[in-house]
Amino acid sequence: MGSELAGRTALVTGSGRNIGRAIALRLARAGADVAVHAFTHPEQAERVAEEIAERGVRSLALRADLSDSGECRRLVESVQQRFGALDILVNNAAVRPRQDFLSITPADWERVIGSNLSAAFHSAQAALPAMLERGFGRILNIGGPDGMRPLALRAHNVACKAGLVGLTKAIALEFGARGITANVVVPGITDTTRDENYPGWPPSPKLLERELSIPRLGRSEEIAEACWFLCTPGADYVTGQTLHVNGGYYMP
Repeated sequence: MGSELAGRTALVTGSGRNIGRAIALRLARAGADVAVHAFTHPEQAERVAEEIAERGVRSLALRADLSDSGECRRLVESVQQRFGALDILVNNAAVRPRQDFLSITPADWERVIGSNLSAAFHSAQAALPAMLERGFGRILNIGGPDGMRPLALRAHNVACKAGLVGLTKAIALEFGARGITANVVVPGITDTTRDENYPGWPPSPKLLERELSIPRLGRSEEIAEACWFLCTPGADYVTGQTLHVNGGYYMP
């Protein structure tokens, strides 16, 4: 256990598995109390919360539909009531359907925008007042390479991930002088559990060799390390930035 985040509290959305779980565990290992969130599989959040508690810090498992602005706010309020504060907000939860552009209905569009972009806005807006009172806050938005390098059949997600970068910069600009930083972490092709019949998964070794400078899948723990750093005092002067952890998949 480290102590660089001792006394801090964190909320990591979409943290029942994969990258979100790794981030939650890494922040807990640094001494933070951590709230774990899931919607579709709340039992996964419960298990992660138990893992965190075993590390000697406080934990909390919560369920919320982040496409609903009211539930976003209630989620943040639940963390603040349980821990007395919320210092670190990691917006990781996302949905990533594959759809032909012309088949995307208004309901499809609103669901993805709501879950992937609007949720980050509503959660940050709910968390910021208390952060401003304490003079400290870390907001991390987990982006996606398709926001920089568009992928086919994901127009709604491409729009969300590009929008997250702009939203993050706006928060960083407005609140930097008051102790708040905001940054984006963008994972590359990461070794995660995917839903059954996920097209093209796992990627072939030939694809990795063609697309990556470091020709292997990334690890969730490598993404978590970047997030941990941006929450530590060593990153006090880093804000409004997009950090790519992708083995060379995309080089801005």
